[in-house]
Amino acid sequence: MHRVNPKAPSVKEIEKAIRNIPDFPKAGIQFKDITPVLADARLFSGAIDLLIAGVKPGGVDAVVGIDARGFILAAAAALKLGAGFVPIRKKGKLPYHTHEQDYALEYGTSTVALHVDALHPGSRVLLVDDLLATGGTASAAAALLRKLGAEILEASFLIELSFLNGRQKLQGHPIRSLVVY
Repeated sequence: MHRVNPKAPSVKEIEKAIRNIPDFPKAGIQFKDITPVLADARLFSGAIDLLIAGVKPGGVDAVVGIDARGFILAAAAALKLGAGFVPIRKKGKLPYHTHEQDYALEYGTSTVALHVDALHPGSRVLLVDDLLATGGTASAAAALLRKLGAEILEASFLIELSFLNGRQKLQGHPIRSLVVY
């Protein structure tokens, strides 16, 4: 079982490092900038440990990361768990045949894609992203994983904006969020 390093930072320390950027990418949005967490090796490693705490190495076949900051967290988690990494990207960014899923987000609409052969039916996956807001992106990612027959063991997020009720779109999946606003 993957254990958290006793010298690891607390969730409060990680939260203090997250920068709030008002009106980005547009007016009214409060962007949560995780680059200070990523730039500090102790905070970054500790955040990954907390995102995968209780998950046994070998207990997942792949860690799936959502474009783009989710890639950073998911790739690091995959390495720590000895699992593969699978990207879910924005439409038009993957070079092979894909499944696509449209979704609404807090400031517009978009489409995500997944290679048709990225996972096999029954693959055990951990879905990781930096932020759970309205749940649009994560629910679209979950829909893509269901198309491939993957089993989502957990959806893990560094940050959750609970007032946007994104969890409701992921009902039926265990959810872990470290920093909750």
